[in-house]
Amino acid sequence: MSEEIRSVEEHRNEAPSSVRCMIVTVSDTRTEETDKSGRLMRQLLEEAGYSIVGYRIVKDEYEQIRELVRLSAENDAIEAILLNGGTGIAKRDTTYEAVRDSLDKEMPGFGEIFRYLSYAEDIGPAAILSRAVAGVRGDTAVFSMPGSSGAVKLAMTKIIVPELRHVMREIYKDRK
Repeated sequence: MSEEIRSVEEHRNEAPSSVRCMIVTVSDTRTEETDKSGRLMRQLLEEAGYSIVGYRIVKDEYEQIRELVRLSAENDAIEAILLNGGTGIAKRDTTYEAVRDSLDKEMPGFGEIFRYLSYAEDIGPAAILSRAVAGVRGDTAVFSMPGSSGAVKLAMTKIIVPELRHVMREIYKDRK
């Protein structure tokens, strides 16, 4: 086993056993009853042992999204914010900008890997239209992905669920 793989495995072993998550669906039209992607996020997180401490549907409005990210990151009960929806290139889509502008540190690898997997496993060159973004605000991990259930399933099963504990270990390692 290479030194890098051993180090990643050690970090995963040092990671917290669970993470308290806030699910946010960005949509002008979805309701709790029609929010298939939000339900899928909840199901996948709970199956992996994560806890859900909040759920909201917010309109695709730049300031509303930024305010929700800010308030959620200031809430000690929330360790990770997972958003779906509003990441396209239409004029109305503002989630990417609102989330990106809220981050202290960006994790560009999330969007890069998400687009790669989308291209390779699912949608081909249309992956260039995806504006997934992730990073850290304060001590809170933030992940934003497209709102289709296929995109949510891909991001959650291939990236977020397997790596979120490790992300939190990295965020918390410098805490005093």
